[in-house]
Amino acid sequence: MSLGRALAGVAALAVAGAIGWQVYERLEEVNSASPERRPASRTVPVEAAEIETGVIEERRQFTGTLNAFEEFVVAPKVSGRIEEITVDLADTVTRGQVVARLDNAEYIQALNQAEADLAVAEANLAEAESLLAIAERELRRIETLSQRGVSSESERDTAMANQLARAAHVEVSRAQLTRARAAVETARIRLGYSAVSAGWRGGSHVRVVAERYVDEGETVAANAPLLRIVELDPVVGVFFVTERDYGLLRRGQAVELRTDAYPGEVFAGEIARISPVFRENARQARVELRVANPDLRLKPGMFVRASVQLERVPDAVIVPDLALVVRDGQTGVFRVSDDGSTAKWHAVQAGIREGDRVQLVDSTLRGRVVTLGHQLLDDGSPISVEGGSR
Repeated sequence: MSLGRALAGVAALAVAGAIGWQVYERLEEVNSASPERRPASRTVPVEAAEIETGVIEERRQFTGTLNAFEEFVVAPKVSGRIEEITVDLADTVTRGQVVARLDNAEYIQALNQAEADLAVAEANLAEAESLLAIAERELRRIETLSQRGVSSESERDTAMANQLARAAHVEVSRAQLTRARAAVETARIRLGYSAVSAGWRGGSHVRVVAERYVDEGETVAANAPLLRIVELDPVVGVFFVTERDYGLLRRGQAVELRTDAYPGEVFAGEIARISPVFRENARQARVELRVANPDLRLKPGMFVRASVQLERVPDAVIVPDLALVVRDGQTGVFRVSDDGSTAKWHAVQAGIREGDRVQLVDSTLRGRVVTLGHQLLDDGSPISVEGGSR
């Protein structure tokens, strides 16, 4: 602090002390005097401040924790030995990227076996269809001879039965071929599962590895966790509110976040969700914030302090809270006359409080208000403003 500022501060304290002492002496004089000896009118030394017009906000402070906006665990759909993990902790992952590979020799062999079975099934069908064609020609020949009276009825029945058997064999062969094709497709899918990819729907195209559970060379079962992958832009802030504050919050309200990791910095967010129920054990409701995090500086697990903007008035009439005084159960202020000689009482309704500033609701007051010395004032009392306006 400079010497000039220090001297100015000492001077301000001296003026306030002088005014306070004069007020004290005035109170003692008035209280000690008999009613007939009390002065009817005496100039009262006061201190005054300008009435401001500007923005004022009402805020609540909460503490909470940051969570990932989305997260999921990558796990293989088949068992096997891990040959390679292509990403590690804090690495970025794109949608659909292969993050691990399993030993696939067994699955390749299974695919080769399935393809061989498919070839056999195709050959069996071809053979069955050829035998059916022969049986159909034999049946037509027997029927022609039967019409000429050369063939007997029993020969015709035998040819027909053979034709029906061959047709049934063709249907069985076709079913076996369908099953073989399905087995090949299954083997191909299982082989594909040996390359473990990170896929998700919606959200950002890029996410980050938050945790790694296994190392290369380990044998894992199907659905065993390999990696935890999170989305960090945006992040979600979570805090809990009591019944007193619950009714003041709504979706879309602006929030300012601060964290010890970045002293002096403010991160902007807004309320995204408010729980419709309270936790019975704590009588608190969960509130979730959404905070943009394009540079990924905010991390899940960080402790944060959230300042929620409950209300904002852009053109409020504002006075120092020291100007408010209660007379006969009514709140008001003493406005200094334009020439600075008297103070007039004005009843007011206090609104938003921000620090040591108070909004006057539906007020058109302008000028200055008394902030020190109003204990001795009545409506219209003569005054002398000490130290100028603040």
